[in-house]
Amino acid sequence: MKRLLLLSLLVPALAAAGVPDEDMILDRTMDAQSAFYYPALMMRYNAGDETLTDEDYHYLYYGYAYRDEYKPLAVNPDLDKMLMLASGIDPDKPDRATLETMVSVGNDALKRDPFSPKILNLMSFAYGALGDKEQEKAWSDRMNGVIRTILGSGDGFTQKTPRHVLMFDHALDVLAAEGLSFGKARIVSRTVEFVPLVVPYVVEGKKRKGFYFDFSRVYWNKPEGYTYQRDRTWQFNNLKPRTYK
Repeated sequence: MKRLLLLSLLVPALAAAGVPDEDMILDRTMDAQSAFYYPALMMRYNAGDETLTDEDYHYLYYGYAYRDEYKPLAVNPDLDKMLMLASGIDPDKPDRATLETMVSVGNDALKRDPFSPKILNLMSFAYGALGDKEQEKAWSDRMNGVIRTILGSGDGFTQKTPRHVLMFDHALDVLAAEGLSFGKARIVSRTVEFVPLVVPYVVEGKKRKGFYFDFSRVYWNKPEGYTYQRDRTWQFNNLKPRTYK
């Protein structure tokens, strides 16, 4: 029987675009003649265009930091509503009305955070549970594109090679997607934070105690005296993600 909260993680390779070049991103996403003109890219993204490449996702994700809609420190009450709805679903027999409400609330939540892996994951789950396989895959593809972009921005093993994110929660969602348990993040510089792992991550025989994330975009317009509280990841109620096929 299908389980709740599918994490459809298909990340066979890192995104080709790599570390964000802010000047290039700004120039290309603002140029109406560019293949990466932002309004056109966003239209394709919202339409579930399957031809979007990793490079397209790179400009979509990091180009969002230059949009007026980008408000990384704003609260997202619709996400809270979506999580509450998901927590009350019977994974063996989900209620159709609740699933349809999740989709509606999820669309509102995406207006504040269109690249949230958590929201995209829940949208994919809801459509899949409703029997709409086409939309299930479309939302899964969006989530995987975002995750590949973040993973491709840096290995996260050192302060000089951090993974770049638009929202604090995106960092935690990516770690959850990798099946890693983590502790409380700590600031290591004006733009970078370190997220420790509960169990060290072994890479090529070396133990990695955590990952570095560049949050500089979040801080660009940070109100004076503002304190941010971490949100939950999508893994709750002991429900584990699955791989979408």
